[in-house]
Amino acid sequence: MLIGKVVGTIVATQKDEKLDGLRFMVVRQMTVDGKDTNSYVVAVDAVGSGVGETVLYATGSSARQTTVTDKRPCDAVIMAIVDTWEVDGEVRYQKDGES
Repeated sequence: MLIGKVVGTIVATQKDEKLDGLRFMVVRQMTVDGKDTNSYVVAVDAVGSGVGETVLYATGSSARQTTVTDKRPCDAVIMAIVDTWEVDGEVRYQKDGES
C-alpha cells in the first residue's frame, strides 16, 4: 500500500464496459513524512474519497482484489481514507488538520 493525496478527477464517457460505474481519481504519492512527490497515478475509487483527501492506494495485481475492482481491468485502487498516521511515536498526519 502507498500513501497519497487525491488531487483530481477523471471523467471518461467512452470506456470498456467492465469499467462502467467506476470513479477515477488522480492521486499524488506522498512520503511517510507527508511530503508530496512528483509521482501520480489514476486510481479507481473504491471508498468514496474526494479531492484533497489523504488515502491509501494499491497498484498492480493488488488493485484488482477489492469488491469494487474484482475482475476489472484496473492497475490502481483507492482502498482507504486516512484519518491519522503515526511514525516513530510522532503523529505525521491527522485528518482534522491538527498535525
